[in-house]
Amino acid sequence: MKVISLLQPWASLVAVGAKKIETRSWETEYRGELYIHASLGWEPDQRVLLSVWGFQGGLAPLVGKPLDLTGSTWSGVKEEHLPRGFIIAKCNLVDCIPTDNLTQAQIGTDWPFGEFGLGRFGWILEDSELLPEPIPAKGRLGLWEFDLK
Repeated sequence: MKVISLLQPWASLVAVGAKKIETRSWETEYRGELYIHASLGWEPDQRVLLSVWGFQGGLAPLVGKPLDLTGSTWSGVKEEHLPRGFIIAKCNLVDCIPTDNLTQAQIGTDWPFGEFGLGRFGWILEDSELLPEPIPAKGRLGLWEFDLK
């Protein structure tokens, strides 16, 4: 299966369906089922994002609360709610579009969750879902293969 590693909290934002565009400096021709791996690394900048209302609302499903992309929900998500070092979700990668070609309407509520600068690529993700049980895995750069056997 194809996997991409994302840092937290972005991996969990994809997993709960709050983040529908993953921005990258490189494009891919791959389309299809894509698993999301939450990288083991954790930097102070990532921790600060847990104090941002928009991130709290986007991560709310992790603590049993409804998804809220209005920026008006404080869900109480903490670092310990964000798994690291696991494959945590699957989704479908349906397109890869230069960010230069994305409209504000297409970006929508993803704006705070990505880097939409010129020269980057928006990976369009659909049908995200958390896995019933996270799968321990060591992450890698780029798209990588993982065998469940």
